[in-house]
Amino acid sequence: MDHVEIVKAPQESGVPEWARDFGVAGRVVIITGGGQGIGRELARQFAAAGAIPVVADVQIANAQRVRSEIEERGGRAMAAFVDVADPASVERMVADTLAAYGRIDVLINNAAVFASLKKRKFYQIPTEEWDMVMRVNVTGPFLCSRAVAPVMQAARWGRIINIASDAVTKGVMNYMHYVTSKSAMIGFTNAMARELGEDGVNVNCIRPGAVATEVDREVNPTLDLRRTQIAQQCIKRGMEPPDLVGLIMFLSSPASSFITGQTIACDGGYTHSA
Repeated sequence: MDHVEIVKAPQESGVPEWARDFGVAGRVVIITGGGQGIGRELARQFAAAGAIPVVADVQIANAQRVRSEIEERGGRAMAAFVDVADPASVERMVADTLAAYGRIDVLINNAAVFASLKKRKFYQIPTEEWDMVMRVNVTGPFLCSRAVAPVMQAARWGRIINIASDAVTKGVMNYMHYVTSKSAMIGFTNAMARELGEDGVNVNCIRPGAVATEVDREVNPTLDLRRTQIAQQCIKRGMEPPDLVGLIMFLSSPASSFITGQTIACDGGYTHSA
């Protein structure tokens, strides 16, 4: 593209500086797996807050549908194809974003394989399936972070947010490859935060509880299992995608400038940190 639109965060007159620090208006936000589930909700809410989400998904039709939803509501968005496990695909997605907007402020590493996985003992997991989960859930965030880091370093500002899972602490049975991949996100976050901190790039991790979305799963939790989990939470209701929005927006904003290398649970108090 010949024309590059340099997007700048607006200065809102009459709004105190401390309040502006909590805003994401004008920020360019790449959301992998943005075409459905948590990613779709994040894209819609970031757009409603004045940001420009890049809805990046391997299912481009889903990404385009989310972009249309946003535009129908008066927001701005970009739909982008990306296979996060393919270095060339990731590089193209990042290059297209820069060509369109001239900046990348936030990367949310949300894309992951889970819904299609069958429950099985770890010693029954085919090697090919193990490798596929690791490519998408671990190598994918690595490739995406590697691609955007130089852009953020040059700008001396950036936010990378990784999505783990409460399956890590619960040690959920029959999904060892998924649990292992999400455990990796915590160490991944800690190491990257150390390497990028001096460049003004903050890296944090969210550990959601079980989130009810529109995505069909190979095995859905039974009603009894969901009731058991909710009974052990401090907040006695099921978790939905909007429950993650405020925390992720905060970590995407200037207000979180002194927070990095952290894994924050968002699970209704199902788990507690020391």
